[in-house]
Amino acid sequence: MSDSRVIMDESAIRRALTRIAHEMVEKNKGIEDCVLIGIRTRGIYLAKRVADRIMDIEGQPVPVGELDITRYRDDRPDRAKASGVLPDEELKLLVRDKRIILVDDVLYTGRTIRAALDALMDCGRPQSIQLAVLVDRGHRELPIRPDYVGKNVPTSRHEKIDVSLSEIDETDCVTIFHPREAEIGR
Repeated sequence: MSDSRVIMDESAIRRALTRIAHEMVEKNKGIEDCVLIGIRTRGIYLAKRVADRIMDIEGQPVPVGELDITRYRDDRPDRAKASGVLPDEELKLLVRDKRIILVDDVLYTGRTIRAALDALMDCGRPQSIQLAVLVDRGHRELPIRPDYVGKNVPTSRHEKIDVSLSEIDETDCVTIFHPREAEIGR
């Protein structure tokens, strides 16, 4: 069994996403040619929430797309047989020549983002790609750095970060799980 602690509650998540939305608008000098692409599963819900906040700030909508990276994962023994969905034409139109902002819940090793970059390139050539994450926990294995971060949470490799969103989990919170000493050596 492990010990857990909530590190972000519903209001902390809301504040972090509002701040990220403001940073996106500022960095991109508005939202013209910007598209938010949420990485399935929780990234899409975070992208939609950020889009809602941008709508409140700018008074105009920002397009949101969903990216399934299943077939691009490098941790699958047989990627050719992985059941990922190929990018559809609508997503291809969203990506071409646009400023893409990838949205995900937790950034850890960077391998999910690498897979997402591969999937995006199959959609077409974007003008640029930025990265927004709710939680950055460190321990990168690839040279990937987020442009927008809700919360930096230094962790050990033994700890686990769990993001719960009301759209899926019926609650909004980020929890860190600390293994007990006896579990670390297993």
